[in-house]
Amino acid sequence: MDKSLKLLQEWNTFSYDRDKILSEKANNGGKYIMRGILQKSNTLNQNGRIYPKEILEREVRNYQKFIAERRALGELDHPESSVVELKNASHLVTEAYMEGDICYGVVEILDTPSGKILRSLVDSGVTLGISSRGVGSTRREGDHQIVQDDFQLICWDFVSEPSTPGAFMMKEGREIKESDLRKRFNKSDRVDRILNDILDWSK
Repeated sequence: MDKSLKLLQEWNTFSYDRDKILSEKANNGGKYIMRGILQKSNTLNQNGRIYPKEILEREVRNYQKFIAERRALGELDHPESSVVELKNASHLVTEAYMEGDICYGVVEILDTPSGKILRSLVDSGVTLGISSRGVGSTRREGDHQIVQDDFQLICWDFVSEPSTPGAFMMKEGREIKESDLRKRFNKSDRVDRILNDILDWSK
């Protein structure tokens, strides 16, 4: 039976040093390289949700395959899809790693139509948000939701800050079937995820 999961999104401010990015362009072959916080675990987000550290750590570890294969793409704004559309890609995550409860990352802005918009926003010093997109379920505990073990990270997208806390909930909650996930995660990705789980069990 095709199990249904929910589309989950998490928003954080992506702090960056505009002057440093622009001054380092020459050393980076003209590329815009940004460094900052991608996501936090064990922290109540604006959607009233908490990502347990062990789950976020696991997903960051599984995401390394996408980074190594230069497939760790993201878009500008959240689409209502579990698939990253190549035509809308704006950036590539080149590093993602955990330090304590915080996931830090390095992002390369692409020379695509959406990437050029993102570059222009950076040039103008616009405040940007970074938001994970994933699928999974949650369990209510008191006044907040705890993300469950079936969560799968899809990507990180750049977004504008919601004017009202929880504004992204209008796009969230759409049911995603496991067959839809196969469009994002190929057989090799699924095998890699299983092997990482086995390595975790053996610790």
